[in-house]
Amino acid sequence: MSTAISPTAYNYKVVRQFAIMTVVWGILGMGLGVFIASQLVWPELNFGLAWTSFGRLRPLHTNLVIFAFGGCALFATSYYVVQRTCQTRLISDSLAAFTFWGWQAVIVGAIITLPMGFTTTKEYAELEWPLAILLAIVWVTYGLVFFGTIVKRKTKHIYVGNWFYGAFIVVTAMLHIVNHASLPVSFFKSYSAYSGATDAMIQWWYGHNAVGFFLTTGFLGMMYYFVPKQAERPIYSYRLSIVHFWALITLYIWAGPHHLHYTALPDWAQSLGMAMSIILLAPSWGGMINGMMTLSGAWHKLRTDPILRFLVVSLAFYGMSTFEGPMMAIKTVNSLSHYTDWTIGHVHAGALGWVAMISIGAIYHMIPKLFGRTQMHSIGLINTHFWLATIGTVLYIASMWVNGITQGLMWRAINDDGTLTYSFVEALQASHPGFIVRALGGAFFASGMLFMAYNVWRTVRASNPAEAKAAEQIAVVGAH
Repeated sequence: MSTAISPTAYNYKVVRQFAIMTVVWGILGMGLGVFIASQLVWPELNFGLAWTSFGRLRPLHTNLVIFAFGGCALFATSYYVVQRTCQTRLISDSLAAFTFWGWQAVIVGAIITLPMGFTTTKEYAELEWPLAILLAIVWVTYGLVFFGTIVKRKTKHIYVGNWFYGAFIVVTAMLHIVNHASLPVSFFKSYSAYSGATDAMIQWWYGHNAVGFFLTTGFLGMMYYFVPKQAERPIYSYRLSIVHFWALITLYIWAGPHHLHYTALPDWAQSLGMAMSIILLAPSWGGMINGMMTLSGAWHKLRTDPILRFLVVSLAFYGMSTFEGPMMAIKTVNSLSHYTDWTIGHVHAGALGWVAMISIGAIYHMIPKLFGRTQMHSIGLINTHFWLATIGTVLYIASMWVNGITQGLMWRAINDDGTLTYSFVEALQASHPGFIVRALGGAFFASGMLFMAYNVWRTVRASNPAEAKAAEQIAVVGAH
């Protein structure tokens, strides 16, 4: 096999780096999630230390799973997909390398500063201003690499997956920069540029669209490439995918106020957020159905292909989460669910069932191709991982649904004389069995990542640098 590389060979080096780090950060982020879930079962696990307390480790967990694990998966797949669908190399190898090392630097910064208590206190935007600025620089560079590659494409058409990736990159930059506007008072302390209800509104405009664009739109770009590829079928309806794109990005941006029902936010803003959230069900399910119907004539492959199983089950969880979200945005439902573990269950139905599963499926699809192998080291281990992930997700979300509804009903129960029927401690005691099941479900899911790490390690070890280099060239030849 020739190992000569032409100038048009794809840049797989940065894709390999991000793909491997997706697995590494997945293990660390999910492992930390199991640890803090265990702290709610056994509070002694705080060890009486400030930096190991739940309040400090929980934002580190969310940053590791969203931005480290999810972010690396998005970088890896978007760089892979944009090169293959545009049939051209990334516009700049040095800028692509900067996005890799810059992103890892932001994550390491989070690992250092968050346990120390340096935080803006804003959900999903906890990183203080020096790290927030570095993140913005890395992100703008990412946009330059991605859109620059699209500009120099050798294909006339821009594949729909790239539209989703492009929207996710542009909107995430806008959200991050606007929400992080602040006044620094020291190197690790700043105050938001906004005040009161305005600050809350902008934070949840950012917070929900971190879900809407970072954790949905980007991963839909992933879905539109890897589901047809793994199923070896064209996307069910290309027209529906375009309608899905424009409807989703038009509506999602307005849904944030549903996080602020029954607060100081003006009632019209709450109602607008609720209405937009309900309408959002239509494009969400349109995309889910489009992905599912792509398997028409290929359903039998699910018996033997665990990678396809990951991708399809992720779509099922996407459908379920995007039904549950609009339902929870309805004010009367929200009056029961707000501030309870039901919200935690909903988040993890999306995070574990949708985001993590489609990322895992995409990584399993890419790794052999990135390292010049025909398939992963062990299909059996992928099967094992699939069942651990599925069982873990179901245990997690079912326990949180039960806990959430229990908490909601206990908190609103009132005696004839108007006093509360239950104390907060009694609601906490009732939640304890659910906390145990949640920790168990998380442990199932995290243990699956260890099987993945071993499988990836064996696959990578079986290749050699010449084979990995040749894979870039073969991909280009195949594309032409």
